[in-house]
Amino acid sequence: MFNLRPHQLLLLSLAAAFTTMALKTLAWYLTGSVGFLSDAIESVVNVAGAGFALWMISLAHRPADDGHPFGHSKAEYLSAAFEGGMVVLAALAIFVAATERLIFPQPLEALGIGTVLTVLASLINLAVAQLLLRGGRRDNSPALEADGKHLMTDVWTTVGVVAGVGLASYSGYSWLDSVVAIAVALHILHEGGNILYRSINGLLDKSLPDNKIKAISQHLAAIAGPDVTFNRLRTRAAASLQFAQVDMLVPAHWSVAQAHKLADDAELAVQALGVELIVHIEPKFTP
Repeated sequence: MFNLRPHQLLLLSLAAAFTTMALKTLAWYLTGSVGFLSDAIESVVNVAGAGFALWMISLAHRPADDGHPFGHSKAEYLSAAFEGGMVVLAALAIFVAATERLIFPQPLEALGIGTVLTVLASLINLAVAQLLLRGGRRDNSPALEADGKHLMTDVWTTVGVVAGVGLASYSGYSWLDSVVAIAVALHILHEGGNILYRSINGLLDKSLPDNKIKAISQHLAAIAGPDVTFNRLRTRAAASLQFAQVDMLVPAHWSVAQAHKLADDAELAVQALGVELIVHIEPKFTP
C-alpha cells in the first residue's frame, strides 16, 4: 500500500472521494445541517480534483517528444492549480449557503447518525491523505501533494463542522452551525489560495532546494581541478523532474574530446542525485 505508484494513489483518492461524497451527502440529507452541507460540497471538489489529477499525472509521465524535449512533467502544476481553484470555488459556495442559513435558520435533525457518517468519511480522507502526502514527497509530485493537502483540509473541516453542529445541538442555538460553516469556508479559502500559489510558483521554474544545490556543487567541486572550474550553476524543478545547467571552463588548448569526457563525468555524477545536468563548455584563456 505504501509503495503505490502515483496513478494508483490517485485512483485510490478518486474511490475515496466518491465514498466520502456519498456519506457526507447522506449526513446532510438526514440532518439538514449547513455544516454537513459544507462538508458535502467540498467532497464534490475532491472528486473533481482527484479525477483531474489522475489525468494530469498520466500526461506528465509521457516520454519527451519533439514538441516537448524536456518532457511533460509540468502538467502536474496544472493539476495543482485546478484543484486550488476548485477549493476556492467550494469555499465561496459554502460561504453563500451558510450566510443564507444564518439569516433563515432551520432546526437540525438526526445529528447522531449524521455525525457518525461524517466522522467515518473523515477517517477515510485522513488515511488516503497520508498516503498521498507520503507519495508526493517520495516522487516530488505537486499533484499528489496538492490532493493530499486538500484532503487534510477536508479532515480539519470535518473537525470544525462536527464541533459546530455539537455546539448548536447542545446550546439550542442553531445559528452556531452556520457560524462554524462560515469559519470553515474561510479556512478552505486560505488553503485553496496556498495551493494556487505553490502551483503558480512551480510554473515559474523555481530553483531546487538549497540542500540539493549544495549537493550538486559538492559533486562538481570533486570533479574540478586546478585547470577546470564550474560557475553559473542554475537549477529548476519541473514537478518530479529536476534540471541544472552549469558553465565548465577548461584550458583553451584542451581537445574537444577531452573537454567532453569531463563534461560527461560531471553529468553522470549529478545524475546520481536525480538531476539532469547540462554542461556548457567554455575555453579558459590565461593571460
